[in-house]
Amino acid sequence: MEFITLNNGTKMPLEGFGVFQIPDASECEKVVYNALKTGYRLIDTAAAYMNEEAVGKTVARAIAEGIVTRDELFITTKVWVQDQKTEKTAYEAVKTSLSKLNLEYVNLILLHQPMGDYFAAYRGIERAYEEGLTRAIGVSNFYPAVLTNFCENVKTVPAVNQIELHPYFSQSDALENMKTYGIIPQAWGPLAEGKHGIFTDPEISAIGEKYGKSNAQVVLRWNTQRGVSVIPKSVKVERMEQNIDIWDFTLTDDEMAVINAKDLGHSEIVDHSNVGFVKALNGMNIH
Repeated sequence: MEFITLNNGTKMPLEGFGVFQIPDASECEKVVYNALKTGYRLIDTAAAYMNEEAVGKTVARAIAEGIVTRDELFITTKVWVQDQKTEKTAYEAVKTSLSKLNLEYVNLILLHQPMGDYFAAYRGIERAYEEGLTRAIGVSNFYPAVLTNFCENVKTVPAVNQIELHPYFSQSDALENMKTYGIIPQAWGPLAEGKHGIFTDPEISAIGEKYGKSNAQVVLRWNTQRGVSVIPKSVKVERMEQNIDIWDFTLTDDEMAVINAKDLGHSEIVDHSNVGFVKALNGMNIH
């Protein structure tokens, strides 16, 4: 595993394991346990994923069995929109997440969406950070203009911004903008959620054949070579093993360019400019 240093000195694995869309507790426990046994040390969850308790239970089991120590783990969770109302609601949401995870601290807390009163909410997670409840704080789904305005007006510049990043929505401008603030980009949906024929794309396949790697491995390596942390998800152990086996080859500049050229310039997964989508997220109550 390779690591990247956040702007507050905290070290974060460049690759982790995401648990989005695994709300069933027993399945989530099994999947996270297998991920930890496979070698993943960054586990990314969120209040809105409805599986923090399952993640916490599995982490405790893995530690008890000697598979991993708490110091080796990097646990991320996120404050949902309904709790991004005031400093107090966000701070209390962090406490709730810690209780569900059964942890004294997490390694990273993110605001899940640029919605609600996210300036006030950020002050709440800043308080959690100052109290040692999290090792770092950041944001998610903050696009360049919003992120710039945010960074120009907060006390603590976010350590991480987790956004959609894959070959068909590469967001190079967003990466450059984050670089100016020392923010690490982290990719949700690094495999484009299986869209665009990503697993059978012939140009990506040709690159993979050269290194004996799958399309998924090539695409994940492409992102990490851009300085992007990736959090792929799979419920299958063989895919978990494949996805983490990306550190023994390096793509050439020409190969990076081939993948860069696939950018469509927009998402075909979510649209944060869509009024209905924004209303839906604001109306989503997770408690």
